[in-house]
Amino acid sequence: MRTGKNLNSNPLKAMLVFTGVVILAALAAGFRGTPASAAEQIAGAGATFPYPIYSKWADSYQKETGIGLNYQSIGSGGGIKQIKAKTVTFGATDAPLSGQELSESGLVQWPMVMGGIVPVINVEGVKPGQLVLDGSTLANIFMGKITKWNDPAIAKLNGGVSLPSTSINVVTRSDGSGTTYNFTYYLADVSSTWKSEIGVDKAVEWPVGIGAKGNEGVAQNVAGAKNSIGYVEYAYAKQNGLTYTKMINKAGKAVSPDADAFAAAAASADWSSVPGYGVILANQPGDSTWPMTAATFILMYKSPEDDAASTQALKFFKWAFEMGDTEALGLDYIPMPKSVVDSVEAMWSKEIKGANGKPLI
Repeated sequence: MRTGKNLNSNPLKAMLVFTGVVILAALAAGFRGTPASAAEQIAGAGATFPYPIYSKWADSYQKETGIGLNYQSIGSGGGIKQIKAKTVTFGATDAPLSGQELSESGLVQWPMVMGGIVPVINVEGVKPGQLVLDGSTLANIFMGKITKWNDPAIAKLNGGVSLPSTSINVVTRSDGSGTTYNFTYYLADVSSTWKSEIGVDKAVEWPVGIGAKGNEGVAQNVAGAKNSIGYVEYAYAKQNGLTYTKMINKAGKAVSPDADAFAAAAASADWSSVPGYGVILANQPGDSTWPMTAATFILMYKSPEDDAASTQALKFFKWAFEMGDTEALGLDYIPMPKSVVDSVEAMWSKEIKGANGKPLI
């Protein structure tokens, strides 16, 4: 049972799946007019990290084409399971599959958009961006080794900030999550203790805290629990008015989360260096980089069972690549570079074939 403030009134529309019934992205984004029929909806499931921008794109695309998006925001683990079970046309994950797993499953993978994972807090009197954390301190909080807000390690980074002596209430993800994968990847990179004791995965054995489902669940719990800390994709912090922290990056600079900092982290990424473009953007060098930047990925079958449905999905993704940059930037997501988009679209033509052996798009 999740606790805290009800998010039904906020811009993300609570974005939950109730009693197993799919909440259509059309409804979550506040679509107007008559919803598209079931035959005119693209079915997908997975990561909550990109849900705000997928909903925004879906709204615009439905208005332009009449084609809706039926997207279950259930976490990366759920998205991988559903695409492998062939219950959806595409899966979405922030934890990229390995080249071997893609090959064994008959899937292709590509990055759709990038964003940032940010620590969010609910500490009375502390404003967004006022508190600074570094990687080792953040790791020690989520390992339960730092338990008070006025701990010397936090105080040392925050001279002049009034910190309470209250206990820290940690909020984590309870579901299989690509956001967790990227968060733990970063913590393992900056903390040898985290790497050896906790590790990197979509789901880990958290030493402390309460679990919540999805980015929206973490946001809800942090918003409703005093003296709490959690981690969410930045759009959830921004749209819910949550207090985010600054971070000390690899260059030793205190940086705020924003589109420029996310773009700086992605600037030197070599997307062709990993099968399925599965580059991890955590802890990149550079004075202005945000240390917990991540891409989010799409999974589809090379030989889909439903050519028409897969063609519709590819048309939507092509439209998003070509027409969705402004909306992405408006939510502080980072569009993929043109060179990557060109490479991905060439890959579609080469790899995703219909029953007749010809490219779907």
